[in-house]
Amino acid sequence: MKLNTIKPATGSTHSSKRPGRGIGSGLGKTGGRGHKGQKSRAGGFHKVGFEGGQMPLARRLPKRGFVSLDRAFKAEVRLSDINALPVDTVDMLVLKQAGLVSQLTRSAKIILAGDIEKAVKLVGLAATKGARAAIEAAGGSLVEA
Repeated sequence: MKLNTIKPATGSTHSSKRPGRGIGSGLGKTGGRGHKGQKSRAGGFHKVGFEGGQMPLARRLPKRGFVSLDRAFKAEVRLSDINALPVDTVDMLVLKQAGLVSQLTRSAKIILAGDIEKAVKLVGLAATKGARAAIEAAGGSLVEA
């Protein structure tokens, strides 16, 4: 077998439609372009979103909001979720294995939501002021990695 002799199986491909080749082709006369107008002409090109000179919709509407590009890599974890974990030392790997953050997450922050009763050691995780106070009040600690 040679690469230059390979062809599709018989009947698996259809010949492409050739518009404007007579009335019997089904695509004669205007060739599927309709009547008149810019898009019926040869070279009748316009940019995506062009509305014939009218102010395009994308420019008529006001700009609004902001989406952070690194939101997929940051996560927030509740204190109550940390309290439910069966381990005493919590780091990013433990959070990923428990399913509290996605596998893409690079950094996580513990927020003050719920309460914590056991002493936990947080390694390499950030925490809000309130969460930090609650963790230390329960006898836990935070270690910067």
